[in-house]
Amino acid sequence: MTRPPGATAGRLAAWLSLVGVLAALAYASYALEDDRTPSTDLFYRWDLFVGGLVQDGLLLLILLLIVRGGPARELLALRRPRSWLRAAGWMLAVLVAIWIVGAALEPFLHAGDEQGLVPEKWRAEEAAPFAANLAFTVLAVPVVEEMVFRGAGYSLLSARYGKGIAIVGTAVLFGLVHGLVYALPVLVAFGLGLAWLRNRSDSVYPGMFLHGTFNGLAILLAVTL
Repeated sequence: MTRPPGATAGRLAAWLSLVGVLAALAYASYALEDDRTPSTDLFYRWDLFVGGLVQDGLLLLILLLIVRGGPARELLALRRPRSWLRAAGWMLAVLVAIWIVGAALEPFLHAGDEQGLVPEKWRAEEAAPFAANLAFTVLAVPVVEEMVFRGAGYSLLSARYGKGIAIVGTAVLFGLVHGLVYALPVLVAFGLGLAWLRNRSDSVYPGMFLHGTFNGLAILLAVTL
């Protein structure tokens, strides 16, 4: 892929500052937590939904300010993949790979329990906030995070340092902004898979679909099994 127009050092510095601040805030919050016992009812609360809307809305606004005039669509890789058929195969391969990695590491890290977002059981009386949070996690979160990391981040890093650095760099930073310790290896592995998919498909759309599918399956399996 040729260097995208607008992939300037200034935009890269602004993007690195954005994700650096996000990671610092996430780990500061982690360090200040008094109770390490994860909550299992967050998905049934409206404040999670509202807070997510505000947070991702601000993040998207800052991102658009960084890439404006870039042109933005090119920097964000908002274009059709080279082949949807091949992209579907790559998505399936990455999904299976991350499930294997997660299952292999879970006995040692217990990463699935650290964040505390995934509910343990279905509560029909609180279906409305659950549906709102599920839709947000499956639709909004993947769109925003993929544009931040596999869109702008990958474009800006690859233009200056090459595709290898872009894949590894966006994966590590993607893991760090979640502000977790035990889940970090799994998050980085997922980020590597998503960045590899971005590189192979030359588009951010397959990653959005994969990210949303992964999130949705994790939540639905948790409340049904």
